[in-house]
Amino acid sequence: MPDMLVNLQLLPPLPAAQPEVTVRRANAYEITPVLDFIRSNFSVAWADEVSVGFARLPISVYIATSDGQVIGFCAHECTRRGFLGPMGVAESHRKQRIGAGLLLASLHDLKAMGYAYAIIGGAGPTEFYAKECAATVIPNSVPGIYTDRLKR
Repeated sequence: MPDMLVNLQLLPPLPAAQPEVTVRRANAYEITPVLDFIRSNFSVAWADEVSVGFARLPISVYIATSDGQVIGFCAHECTRRGFLGPMGVAESHRKQRIGAGLLLASLHDLKAMGYAYAIIGGAGPTEFYAKECAATVIPNSVPGIYTDRLKR
């Protein structure tokens, strides 16, 4: 999957809040349920990567919750400075613009940190990122930074 570039000066506003979903920055005391959600719905590698975001101040992990449960996440500044990802939404909650809310919350945070551009590492599906934040594929970015990985 290619990396994608986002011009943070051209970000759309955050989408309107949904009545039963909250998108917000995670708190340090929520690390266990957030990482458990990522491990069970995505991968251990993603949970490891996101754990770095919990070590930052402010925490660079955004979560979506509904009825007191994690239903999605988006992290930035975990594997590389200025990089966004990983991010994911529970399959049962997809196609409800929750991912867009998480994505834009993280991108607006990167902009507030002073970045002019952000890189979405190993982006997929690229159509989602192109639509939600006008991200463009970076030529020759495959395989990107996620190479020479340790086997599990």
